[in-house]
Amino acid sequence: MRAIEIAQPGGPEVLRLVERPMPAAGPGEILLRVEAAGVNRPDILQRLGQYPPPPGVSDLPGLEIAGTVVALGTEVSRWREGDTVCALVAGGGYAEFCVAPALQALPLPHGVRPRDAAAIPETFFTVWTNLFERGGLAEGETVLVHGGSSGIGTTAIQLARAFGATVLATAGSDAKCAACERLGARAINYRAADFVQVVREATGSRGADVVLDIVGGDYLQRNIECLAMHGRLIQIGLLGGSRAEINLRPVMQKRLTITGSTLRTRSVEEKGSIARALESRVWPLLASRQVAPVIDRTLPLADAAEAHRLLESGEVIGKIVLVPS
Repeated sequence: MRAIEIAQPGGPEVLRLVERPMPAAGPGEILLRVEAAGVNRPDILQRLGQYPPPPGVSDLPGLEIAGTVVALGTEVSRWREGDTVCALVAGGGYAEFCVAPALQALPLPHGVRPRDAAAIPETFFTVWTNLFERGGLAEGETVLVHGGSSGIGTTAIQLARAFGATVLATAGSDAKCAACERLGARAINYRAADFVQVVREATGSRGADVVLDIVGGDYLQRNIECLAMHGRLIQIGLLGGSRAEINLRPVMQKRLTITGSTLRTRSVEEKGSIARALESRVWPLLASRQVAPVIDRTLPLADAAEAHRLLESGEVIGKIVLVPS
């Protein structure tokens, strides 16, 4: 099969198209003919040598796919050869064939084609488990989403709105702010305004109930300032760095919760639990088009390096999808 491998840690140019043996489905796994694969920032970190795959996982990048089941491992009961599914994987998505844990696969939402479904798993799994399971976002609450025009951000805005929350979102340009507003958020251009002040004004000085942050670094203290009593800060990215100073007094005074998580290293059983929650709670929203993955563009698998360049440029709104054919 054709696949994209990382020749060595480095820039996008280290991604190269190669021939690899087709993987085989093991116990509890399914083998998919990949019709499309999503591109995500963790792929960039892996390319840079900063986010290695877990032990036993393919060294190929790619954390989400959509395609057709072509083989079943033992102990698989739900799926059959010929089924079309999307799946969260821990690696191997940038290829013509990819193995996925059966528990992490989901049927395509009704009316959603594979090229769009490939952009769902990584961001929807991440947002659901963090914003709703860990963050406890509820109807009537206010959430601040950083990086609102990213794959994570566009997903978070839509899901928060669908479940009755008010959404504020930061973005770095007028075009990105407009994209956030089209999805139902009040956008804040962080290059032109202080998001802490805007949040205070928008909430009548009460603050946001939840902050979903992909930045980290010096955003930490500012996020704390944004939060309301009993607010929750959910850290899911470190684009601004992993270290920061913190004044703990407002954490105590406002009884805040600061938490965070990663997805890739969780067990198959944990990811399977998230998949079942998504199928029950979110798949109907995708089928009715109340929410939808935002696709910036689709590129051939051979152009994976260009996909990474575009994502690193900061000009992408939503997701990029690679198509092996």
